[in-house]
Amino acid sequence: MRVLIAGGGIGGPATALSLHAAGVETAVVESTREIRPLGVGINLLPHAVRELIELGLGDELAAIGVATAENVYCDRFGKRIFTEPRGLAQGYRWPQYSVHRGELQRLLLAAVRERLGADAVRTGARMVGFEDSGQRDSVRVRVLDRATGTVEETAARALIGADGLHSAVRAALHPQDGPLLWSGIRMWRGTTRAEPFLTGRSMVIVRDEDAELVAYPIGGGRANWVCQVRMSEPGPLTGEAAWHRAGRLADVLPHFEDWRLGWLDVPGLLTGCDEILEYPMVDREPLPWWGSGRVTLLGDAAHPMYPVGANGASQAVVDARVLASELARTDDVPTALARYETERREATAAVVRANRAMNRAGARTPEELARVTDTYRDTTGGDVRTLNARASLSRP
Repeated sequence: MRVLIAGGGIGGPATALSLHAAGVETAVVESTREIRPLGVGINLLPHAVRELIELGLGDELAAIGVATAENVYCDRFGKRIFTEPRGLAQGYRWPQYSVHRGELQRLLLAAVRERLGADAVRTGARMVGFEDSGQRDSVRVRVLDRATGTVEETAARALIGADGLHSAVRAALHPQDGPLLWSGIRMWRGTTRAEPFLTGRSMVIVRDEDAELVAYPIGGGRANWVCQVRMSEPGPLTGEAAWHRAGRLADVLPHFEDWRLGWLDVPGLLTGCDEILEYPMVDREPLPWWGSGRVTLLGDAAHPMYPVGANGASQAVVDARVLASELARTDDVPTALARYETERREATAAVVRANRAMNRAGARTPEELARVTDTYRDTTGGDVRTLNARASLSRP
């Protein structure tokens, strides 16, 4: 009997590959009918890259990603304030990669289909309900076939909700969860054909009062950029804040049109983008529990966080590896899922809180920035020596 994973984003396929490597039969259902390489850039930190390399994806990652060498903090006139080495340059045994999210998703899904079989990923299939009475050796999962409108029921050894920020599995487990929480910041994101800047493997963080730009290369002659502007005080996401939508250059450019870095044309970066996306920066309060019995959560479904520490996708990958490790240790699925939650729930809650603190930090001097980044790394489990010395999550 298979473990059923709801969600074909980053966390779902990473979980399928991890379970397969651990000898656990698995299948993925994804609501989208056609999975295309959409989205913008994301970062994979060394603790996630390590796990993907151990899954045999090192060469593929290197082919699609840019190994980030440094984070450079500066003002809107290009004056460098603080530089922090990243990845291998920081002493990790594994690189940090900047990649296009859609290309990473396609890489993971291709590996799932190659290793688990073409039918291991079913698209156009949405999880719409489940029953886990605790009195049988399976969870009954209802799946809607979006093409025919029919609902099928299937038995699964376990159900893993890796279905993202608007998770149907989470909603069923936590019906009183409440709305997403808005930081008060709106983000405009895009990718633009651009000449290399600084080392060609630099991420830049440019700050000025209530506006911030993050930009970095993601391969293929493209730079990913994120513009953040504080619009209001934090609060529940309602009404005008909405969720993501097509962004308009006229809304974002006025905040950045007079920025002059010298080595990067910020207005040109924005105006040269074919498609701008607009999002509110949101998260949720950490849950007191994720799942029960044979059902649990993973990735953004379990712990949505602000995208300020490059940790969202990375934490999902680590979730996947820990989950697979626990399921490989015992045939008692509820016990395995409980152990997985014990190991990951507080760890990821710490990342959610650290991302909030990072977002609020008003650090401006080199000393302040060094302290903030060091504190963040220690809090989120990214200490160089600890990761380098840690045993593999793979178990025989």
